[in-house]
Amino acid sequence: MTNDKEILRGGQFIVKETNCEDIFTPEDFTEEQKMMKAMVTEFVDREVWPHKARFEKKDYALTEELMKKIGDLGLLGVAVPEAYGGMGMGFVSTMLVCDYISGATGSLGTAFGAHTGIGTMPITLYGTEAQKQKYVPKLASGEWIGAYCLTEPGAGSDANSGKTKAVLSDDGKYYSISGQKMWISNAGFCNLMIVFARIEDDKYITSFIVEYDKNNPNGITLGDEEHKLGIHASSTRQVFFSDTKVPIENMLSERGKGFKIAMNALNIGRIKLSAACLDAQRRVTTEAVKYANERKQFKTPIAQFGAIKAKIAEMSTAAYVDESAAYRASKNIEDRIAMREADGNTHQEAELKGVEEYAIECSILKVRVSEDAQKTTDEGIQIFGGMGFSADTPMESAWRDARISRIYEGTNEINRMLTVGMLIKKAMKGHVDLLTPAMAVADELTAIPSFDIPDYSELFSEEKAILAKLKKVFLMVAGAAIQKFGPELESHQQLLLAASDILIEIYMAESVILRTEKNAKRFGEDSQKTQIAMSQLNLYKAVDIVSDKAKEGILYFAEGDEQKMMLMGLRRFTKYTNHPNVINLRNEIAEKVTTENKYCF
Repeated sequence: MTNDKEILRGGQFIVKETNCEDIFTPEDFTEEQKMMKAMVTEFVDREVWPHKARFEKKDYALTEELMKKIGDLGLLGVAVPEAYGGMGMGFVSTMLVCDYISGATGSLGTAFGAHTGIGTMPITLYGTEAQKQKYVPKLASGEWIGAYCLTEPGAGSDANSGKTKAVLSDDGKYYSISGQKMWISNAGFCNLMIVFARIEDDKYITSFIVEYDKNNPNGITLGDEEHKLGIHASSTRQVFFSDTKVPIENMLSERGKGFKIAMNALNIGRIKLSAACLDAQRRVTTEAVKYANERKQFKTPIAQFGAIKAKIAEMSTAAYVDESAAYRASKNIEDRIAMREADGNTHQEAELKGVEEYAIECSILKVRVSEDAQKTTDEGIQIFGGMGFSADTPMESAWRDARISRIYEGTNEINRMLTVGMLIKKAMKGHVDLLTPAMAVADELTAIPSFDIPDYSELFSEEKAILAKLKKVFLMVAGAAIQKFGPELESHQQLLLAASDILIEIYMAESVILRTEKNAKRFGEDSQKTQIAMSQLNLYKAVDIVSDKAKEGILYFAEGDEQKMMLMGLRRFTKYTNHPNVINLRNEIAEKVTTENKYCF
């Protein structure tokens, strides 16, 4: 990590400019990371992709068998410190493995994510030394598979409302856990569960490490496999606990700390989920392009039709934008962890605080990438036409698998509201100064605008000027909303959703522009022609979304002269000097991708 690089705090992107040299891109992968990517891709192409039909027929044994093979390759322990049998690699490498292992089927992606993230991570981050020595090596090798038991019937987004009880024995040696959990991934073949339960009438739940042996179930029974829309070969069951005895030394962290553990596990889970949707988008785009090049109608490959070109361009752009933002954030987290370790934090503290710092970005990525994955698979079906609806082609299962991504790790609605809520909390703590720039924007609204025509001859000079203005739109809307509603703002959910969409568009648009600018500077603009087109296409769409959502907010909370002034400001802040030719941009992107016959960035 270089010392002269400015590492912005989480959420600061909305009030500060970032230099392209200061962000990490997939083109910055080390040789070791490139080798890992090749190894994982080769494994998935050989062991997973050819067996897609078996996953759709609920072949849970195949998922379990592949998890063991992934363990043999050492890939279940990428994030695990070497002291506990893992590779001890950085956050970017853990994202990379999650990205490329998850692209062929959501069934394996879910099993991998549940095991490495919420099944193993809580022990490595919160466990005692004895707990880590006892359990983590088995989880890192794949000898044991982990599961995570938080959700209960009636307790969805409110993670702390669970009714599962933990009662201390008279001799004080163990807790008896009783209750019911549902939607538990890996339940059918796990050996260890992270279980959340409430002790007495504690305000917050407590977390426990619970071993599971089907030959000696210790009061644990499993429901039947759930019948689900997608992720068919991901084992998902209810788990029932009836006086399940758990030694007191298996409490994870301290009493009442379970809610904190659950929330931090979700932060990590959210950014990992965005990674898990990336290669799925690449693969779907590639399959759609191959089909469009082969399928002829009216004696012409359908890839040559404008309607199909538009779809291919949008799918390719979404994948490129999403990976740009996901790897930018993952490197920010990695650098923040390294900074904290250099300051004397333990690995556990550094990792927890490093991820928590970028909780806003984790939620942004979870929302945007999961929604892009859904749109991409939907367009994939459309390009295949009637064949896309058939289970004999890969589109139908990809579409079904993508649907869960908008629900787990916190629904997209919850995550949208969290982004704005967390940003306001950071502002109140003094971590992000929203007030000064928001006041400056308010002053600018009443000032006479400049009529000078700027020089936009440099690459992305106009795009970056527009980005800066979009940030002003967010500050204008959020600043006025906070002033108007104060602490009551969180009850105005539709307003929060609109503000969140503005925030999401800004982060994603900035990430892709900075990636492309960095690569144009080092590899030459000609090499990035298509990437420049994708960055411009994405920004054009972002401006429309920001304009629409800001207008929605302004019309909701402002009236009279204030409303007129803010709407005039909105027009000023979303105005192009040189509008891009969107259809030409799409044609250029589609041409490149169809010529290469695959997603090629």
